[in-house]
Amino acid sequence: MAQNQSAPDATRRSERSRRAIYDAALALVAEAGYPKTTIEGIAARAGVGKQTIYRWWPSKADVLLEAFLDMAERAAEAAGHVAHALPDTGDLAADLRAVLRATVDELRDPAFEAPSRALAAEGLVNQELGRRFVAQLLEPQLQLYADRLRSAQRAGDVRPEVDPRIALELFVSPLAQRWLQHTGPITYDYTDTLVDYALNGLAPR
Repeated sequence: MAQNQSAPDATRRSERSRRAIYDAALALVAEAGYPKTTIEGIAARAGVGKQTIYRWWPSKADVLLEAFLDMAERAAEAAGHVAHALPDTGDLAADLRAVLRATVDELRDPAFEAPSRALAAEGLVNQELGRRFVAQLLEPQLQLYADRLRSAQRAGDVRPEVDPRIALELFVSPLAQRWLQHTGPITYDYTDTLVDYALNGLAPR
């Protein structure tokens, strides 16, 4: 009499392989940089055949960007944040300080910093990768800031004529520049001050 045997769970096996590929891609780009990261190298490190990768992604850029987005989303979930929204407690300054402090933690986390710097640097010389990096990672994040500022406008906390897309740059862009070019320390005090300057201006009160 034949014994009942469970069929292999292809979905679970695929998810394990996908996660191994994400981890391998992020590790390799951090260690070797984007130019030296290859599909073959990712496959070998993940313990899968390179055809498995090509079946799911057309290029290493697709692998890396998807892995990076997945890492960011998992980090947000682990921290108890909603990945696709900024907090809206009714206190704009407090909400922005909280988000920027979380961003400081992320930027100082080696697991995030190394692949992020590698992708950002390569995006400067590889226009296609740069466009994809902006469209798939940066633009959605900037839109969250714009949405939160529009909510503040509706609540009367921001002047109605203010362009949210310009306003968000007052605190996002200085942080990005300081991080990318190492022009100063990345601290909570720094981002709190950015929020204060952006919301209250520099004129005497």
